[in-house]
Amino acid sequence: MTPTTRISRDQHVWSFSENNEPAVTVQPGAVIEIETWDCFTGQVTSEADTSASLDLTRVNSATGPIGVLGAEPGDMISVSILDIRPERRGVAMCIPGWGQLIEHVTAPTTRIFRVEDGMVTMNERVTFPAKPMYGVIGVSPAAGDIETFAAGRHGGNLDDRMNATGATVHLPVFQSGAQLAIGDMHASMGDGEISGTGVEIGGTGLIRVDLIKNKASRWPVTETADSFYTHGTSAEDIDEALNAACEEALRLLVDEWAFSPEDAFIYLSVAADLGIAAYYHPSPGCVSARMRVPKLTSHPSPFRAT
Repeated sequence: MTPTTRISRDQHVWSFSENNEPAVTVQPGAVIEIETWDCFTGQVTSEADTSASLDLTRVNSATGPIGVLGAEPGDMISVSILDIRPERRGVAMCIPGWGQLIEHVTAPTTRIFRVEDGMVTMNERVTFPAKPMYGVIGVSPAAGDIETFAAGRHGGNLDDRMNATGATVHLPVFQSGAQLAIGDMHASMGDGEISGTGVEIGGTGLIRVDLIKNKASRWPVTETADSFYTHGTSAEDIDEALNAACEEALRLLVDEWAFSPEDAFIYLSVAADLGIAAYYHPSPGCVSARMRVPKLTSHPSPFRAT
């Protein structure tokens, strides 16, 4: 698919803000080639570059903002991830004070990964398939500034590995034009991202941005071929994040698929999967949960056309 617009990683933001102005503006349906930095904005060049030597204010830049013509509060934009092409070199770290296993770490540690031909190589003994995805994808919030390291109803640092090639991320709109921004590519990331990093990497992606008028989820919803995933986040309380993901799943089943609340509750219990997207705690970051809801043949999309 040929892009109609290209946006460089030099056009980026460090926060999702009600005051952000678009770097580019596109029509709904536009296909965009988008270039992103790794989460450290190019600061890591060798394994000698640990978190102790980095400027951590330059973390999680998000390329954009991309304005979408006609998008207004109460609408949604749908971001289809058509392709993600990582560069050939990625990085992961142990960062003092971050993650459930940090007490086992004796010093800040950096590892460089090679990414080639769909495979990630950590060392001569460890190679595994690449599964590239975007950690940060969001829009401007209803009010204020939210740094790109955080997540919320606007999206942001969801760190959900389901936000990968073939997925569509539905985002509620809070400001005219939505002001979409994307970054924090990973060549691979596990559920939980327990050290606080995936294989952090720069690269280029291809997205299509569509507009759904007069309909909005409360939280971001990711759609794949066979499921949709509702999200919930919290500054630090994983139970709060899990509950928000459940509430959004129930709301969609009731509002969009005409379930009764009781049937929705039961269906989610017997057929859906509640899980953690990101929970590297302790850390200064947020936590992110998701619920996978299988599609039904009678309801192939999370949203009904109005």
